[in-house]
Parts: sequence; C-alpha cells; structure tokens
Amino acid sequence: MTRTPTTDCPILILAAGQSSRMRGRDKLFETVNDLPLLRLQCLRALATGAAVFVALPASDTLRTALIRDLDVQILRVQNAALGLGETLRSSVPQLPACDAFMVIPADLVDIEAADMAAVMGARQSHPDLKIWQGTTGNGKPGHPVIFDASLRSEFANLSGDTGARGIVKRHSDQTWHVPLGPQALLDLDTPEEWAAWRSTTTT
Repeated sequence: MTRTPTTDCPILILAAGQSSRMRGRDKLFETVNDLPLLRLQCLRALATGAAVFVALPASDTLRTALIRDLDVQILRVQNAALGLGETLRSSVPQLPACDAFMVIPADLVDIEAADMAAVMGARQSHPDLKIWQGTTGNGKPGHPVIFDASLRSEFANLSGDTGARGIVKRHSDQTWHVPLGPQALLDLDTPEEWAAWRSTTTT
C-alpha cells in the first residue's frame, strides 16, 4: 500500500544556503551514514510519516539531483543568497494548508527521525501553545521547531540571516521546549568542523 504523507504538520527542510565557509565544498553533499547529508535528512524526515518539503535555490540542479527520486516536494527560493530569513519568507507561503509546520536546517548532522517525532509529540501533548522547540540537554534553544499555522503571516516580514529567531522571541511565553541533546544545535560549517566531527564518529 502506498503511504500518503500527512500534511497536518509538514516538515520544511531548509537547504538553500551557500555553504560559503566550506571553501568550495557543499556541506549538503558531505557523506553521513554513507549518504549525502541532504538525502539523509530527507529520509529521516520521511520516516516520521509527515509530508516533506525542501527549500532549494531557484537555479539549483546538483542538490535537486540528490533527492529527485524521493517523495519530497521542492520549493524554489528565488533570492536564497540573501540569507535564511529570505529562505523562510519565500518557502513558508509555499507550504500547503496545515495546522502547524516544522522547520529544520538541512545541515544538522545528528538530528534523527526520533528527534523530529519527539517535537511532534510535544505539540500533541501541549496543543494550546504556538511553538514547540528542540533544545540541547541543558536547555539551549535549537531545532527542530514547530510553528502553529497562526504564525505563518509573521514569516512574510523576515529578512537577513537570523531566521525566525524574532518570531520565537515574540512568542516565548507560548513556546514549549523539548530537551533532545547536543544534536539540536550541531551544525558543521567548515572543513575543519567536519574533520573534527568525523574523528569522533564512525559514520
């Protein structure tokens, strides 16, 4: 039987960044668990049973080729070089009608499907709030983050490279934190960071 992904809370994977600190390498092509990171992140998201959307630069072909055969929908970002805020401003309106949506950067190497599911579970357990956010073990805010659909209009005002931090700050009294661990903030932006991470893992 073909699985129909649920759109109650779709997952938006942010994969339109330029990998500008990788000195010519694309970090979303870095191999994790024997797969390019972008493909792995899509597979992890799909494992939750949610509909998955991937924000990519408008002119991209290489990243698209990594996930073309997966059951994900690609959202094109016309001005991705302007930063994460622009990616969110462009991609969130392209999501289908839904009750809420999860946002997760593609470069969080250690985020697993179980982490995404934990944040989804927090939304089910605490439905009267507006934001549900993964944190490190000591409570430092990170990802994934689920936003209630009532906040969608606020994404229209985003710009720059700070993402949705302003939205989260405005609604801090309506946010539920979900302790996950260091993976909630672990992104690797330089070849040196990738080398250091690989030296401590077996992936």
